[in-house]
Amino acid sequence: MDVNTGEILALTSYPEYDQNAMTHGVNQQTFDALVKSGGKPFLNRVVGGLYTPGSIVKPILALAALDEKIISPDKEILSTGSITVSNPYDPDKPSVFGDWKAHGWTAMREAIAVSSDTYFYTIGGGFGGQKGLGIGLIDKYFKMFMFEEPTGIELLGEAEGLIPTPEWKAEKFDGDVWRLGDTYITAIGQYGTQLTPIEAVRFAAAIANKGKVLKPTLLASSTPTIVRSISFRDGDWKVVREGMRESVTYGTSAGLNVPYVKAAGKTGTAELGAGKKYVHSWSIGFFPYDNPRYAWAVIMEKGPTSNTVGATSVMRQVLDWISVYAPE
Repeated sequence: MDVNTGEILALTSYPEYDQNAMTHGVNQQTFDALVKSGGKPFLNRVVGGLYTPGSIVKPILALAALDEKIISPDKEILSTGSITVSNPYDPDKPSVFGDWKAHGWTAMREAIAVSSDTYFYTIGGGFGGQKGLGIGLIDKYFKMFMFEEPTGIELLGEAEGLIPTPEWKAEKFDGDVWRLGDTYITAIGQYGTQLTPIEAVRFAAAIANKGKVLKPTLLASSTPTIVRSISFRDGDWKVVREGMRESVTYGTSAGLNVPYVKAAGKTGTAELGAGKKYVHSWSIGFFPYDNPRYAWAVIMEKGPTSNTVGATSVMRQVLDWISVYAPE
C-alpha cells in the first residue's frame, strides 16, 4: 500500500481458484469440491479473513505508553523469560505469563526490535512497580488506529476487526469478569483481538506516514482519502519507528535486512488453540525507512509451531523480486 495515497499496489489471497475456469463454467462436482474445500478458496482473506494479530500490535502499545507518559523510552525492564503474578483465589497457584525467550534488560526500542513479551505485559497491565496502561487505554489506542472499522476498500465481503473489552468478555463468557491476565494477553495482541490483513496494512501505513489513517483504494490516485489523523509527539513517532528499524537490523525481522533498501518491520506470531500447536505468522512494516513510500502486511495462516518458514521470509522474497523487476 502507498502510505501517502492509500493506493493498493498488490493484493493476493491463497488458496485461490482458476477464475477463467469459473467464467467458462465448471461441472457440479468440481464446483462442490471448491465450495466444500477446507482451504476456503472463495474467501478473499485480505479483506474477509479475521486473524489474531499477535505482536504486530506492540508498536501501538509503545506509542500509547509514551503518549500517556507512563514510561520513558530509555527505561529498561528485565525479561527473565516469564512474569509471575500472585493468585488472590489460590496463593499456591500463581499465574505465570511466559516470554518467548529471556531478553534481559530491554528499553523500548529494543523491546520492539526483539519483541519482548515481558516488556509489553508490563506497560500493558503493570508489573513490579511499573504502571500499566490498563485495558481501557489499550482499547482506546486500538480504536484510534481503527481496528474495529472496515477500511471501505472497493471489494465485497470486508469483515470488521475485534477489540476485546470487559463488556465483550462478559457477553462471550457468560458474565465472567475481566482479569489482569486478560490485559497482559491483549497487550501482546492475543486473546480476542482480531484484524483483517487490510486493516493491518492500514495501521502500518499510519505509522509510516506519522498518523494519517488512509482509505485503501484499488484506484490509482494522487489524492488520498484521510479517514483519521492521529497526533503524537514527533519524538514518540521517532522512538517507535526506530524500534521497527532495529527489528530489521538485528531483531525478529532481520530477514529483511537487505542491501538495496532500508525497511522497518514488526513480526507477529499468534498462538492458536488450547494446545498452541499452530500459529499465524505475521510481518508488517514499511520502506524506504528514511522516506516511507510503501507499507506491507503478510500473514501465513495457521502453520505448525515447528515451522521455521514465516511471513518474514515471504516478504523477503517480495523485496528481492521488487529489487530485480521494479527497482524504481
